[in-house]
Formats: sequence, C-alpha cells, structure tokens
Amino acid sequence: MSQSREMLGSRLGFLLLSAGCAIGLGNVWRFPYITGAYGGAVFVGVYLLCLLAVLPVMIMEFAVGRASRSNMGRALKVLPPEGTRWHIFSKIPLWGSYLLSMFYTTVTGWMLHYFYLTAAGRFVGATTEQV
Repeated sequence: MSQSREMLGSRLGFLLLSAGCAIGLGNVWRFPYITGAYGGAVFVGVYLLCLLAVLPVMIMEFAVGRASRSNMGRALKVLPPEGTRWHIFSKIPLWGSYLLSMFYTTVTGWMLHYFYLTAAGRFVGATTEQV
C-alpha cells in the first residue's frame, strides 16, 4: 500500500514555516523582558551566537527529513541499516512534540489573557509589579 504525503507548495512557504519554528513562541514571550533586564545589546549578541551554534543541527535534521521523506520518528525506522537499534528512539520526537504543545498552549493562554487585560485598559497607570 502506497502512502501519499503532503508537500509544501513553494520555497517561500518552507522558509516562512522554518522561520516560525526557529523563532518560536518562547522568543516572542521572553525577548523584550530579557533584553531590557540584562543589558540589551549584550544579550542579543549572545542570543545570535547561540542561534548560529544550532545551525548545523538544523541542517542535519533537514537532511534526515529529505532522505527519509517522513517525520523524525519514522526516519529512525526507515534510514538506519539493518541490525542497528536506532528504532528504539523513534518515540522520543513524538513525546517531545507533546511536551512542547503543552508548553505553547499554556503560554498562548497567558498571552491572550494579557492581551484582553491590555485591551480592556486594566494596566493603565499600573507599575511593573502590579502587572
């Protein structure tokens, strides 16, 4: 039985999808606070250095995905040579996705709540501690 996989329609879609995943909700949530609290430009410099350090791992993941034409969990079953035990780790990407989803839904809820409070004018005249 042949399985049909969905594919992205354009390189721009792939680029935007990759940028969204790389930037992540955590950066949007914490970036202004951390930048202001710890010295601004120094933090941004270290952040960019760390971002570039992750680049080889991202390229490796893209290569594995392209070679297997599937997700990371299935790639660990399809790509390794016979007799190796890489398939044991195929559930880890799935559980990692579940954990990230739990984190992102919680933070999204906080963001929506603070957006509502801001739009309702509840923070007018409030100090940082009160917010």
